[in-house]
Amino acid sequence: MTQAKVDKPTKTKTADVIHLLKADHKKVKDLFEKFEDVQDKPNINEKKKEIVLQICQELTLHALAEEAIVYPIARKSIKDEELMDEADVEHAGAKELIAQLQTMSPDDSHYNAKVTVLREYIEHHVKEEEGSMFPKLQKSDADREAMAEEVMHFKEEHEEEIKTDFAKEQPGKAGHQSHKSK
Repeated sequence: MTQAKVDKPTKTKTADVIHLLKADHKKVKDLFEKFEDVQDKPNINEKKKEIVLQICQELTLHALAEEAIVYPIARKSIKDEELMDEADVEHAGAKELIAQLQTMSPDDSHYNAKVTVLREYIEHHVKEEEGSMFPKLQKSDADREAMAEEVMHFKEEHEEEIKTDFAKEQPGKAGHQSHKSK
């Protein structure tokens, strides 16, 4: 009887790394939609900056977790070098835009355009992951539950560090400092 309890899956759907990563994708998609809703409205630069900061933090944490945990296992399990190489290049492109946005203000030239291009990169990347990589990973013998645990632990461990790093890079961060940049 004890063995039946041990073998019984308790949270298979939430513990599967694919579900976890798809939830991240949805969260970022929602944030991009939130930005789109406010991007052309006047006098809301603080709100725009807040949303973009959230987008950049979420994407950075997600990408770092994928690169540290998911991609090495996926490379071995699905044996599709081209797909994995493309994912690496897409991450690099997104990171470059994130780095630029991190030091920008919503008043800066090309700010909205960079957010739009980042969104397009991410939408393409998500389509590739969810349409090609995840189905192949699902069919592989990779332990997706163990990967999910590692990803959750990684994100918990690095979340504050990433938020702190992003806060340092933000121009005119909240209140008193914003007067310095004007």
